[in-house]
Amino acid sequence: MIDFGIKDIIDIIIIALLLFYVYKVMKSSGTLSLFYGVLAFIVIWVLASEIFAMRLTGTILDKFMGIGLIVLVILFQDQIKRFLIEIGSKGKIRNFKRLFRHEKNREEDHARVMAVVYACMSMSKSKTGALIVFQRKMPLTDYIKTGDEIDAAINVRLIENIFFKNSPLHDGAMIIVDDRIAAAGCILPVSHDMNIPKNLGLRHRAALGMSQATDAVCVIVSEETGGISVAKDGALNVKLTAIELERVLSQALLAS
Repeated sequence: MIDFGIKDIIDIIIIALLLFYVYKVMKSSGTLSLFYGVLAFIVIWVLASEIFAMRLTGTILDKFMGIGLIVLVILFQDQIKRFLIEIGSKGKIRNFKRLFRHEKNREEDHARVMAVVYACMSMSKSKTGALIVFQRKMPLTDYIKTGDEIDAAINVRLIENIFFKNSPLHDGAMIIVDDRIAAAGCILPVSHDMNIPKNLGLRHRAALGMSQATDAVCVIVSEETGGISVAKDGALNVKLTAIELERVLSQALLAS
């Protein structure tokens, strides 16, 4: 008779939740195929070692597992870092505090989102290229250090001046932390996803790479077409209108 109790059910639920969360992180980072490969290897290892008690195969796979853990840490160091940061983040506490926030504070948050929307629409009309990154739960300190610190209030004219074609900071990314423009001219990781349309430039690749490496939300204004795009959770949404941009930013930033 199989001894199956409450602890076993809890054990299965915990493993299922961990696998689901890892799946989400790997999917957003564009490494889902590697996740499937690792999962298949673990299933084969368990079947050979524990279920069918295949000694030779089990011994060989055991050796691979010992080395494989080190290889996995090297391959997925960014994903592991993101996973641990999100687990230890204070996002849930922040969400709880938002329930008791005054309506005036919420209006101020929305006003800051609209300032970015207005700036993007203005730059879209003049075909001024821009890349704006919003920090969420994961700190972007390392990326902020690659640019020039600004620490200024979010302002439509300031955003437009920073990305003006003759500005020394227009080529890099602007990073916004809470209600402040933390830095500009920042360097972001570039995505090597082969599925990105060829008509999209380096700004789009950098924004997508940033959304794969972190949980940041990135807004792109194309210098060639003036089109507005948003990269979030490893996905790229292109050709957004002002209303769509405002909705995406509000959902990602004000409700997170």
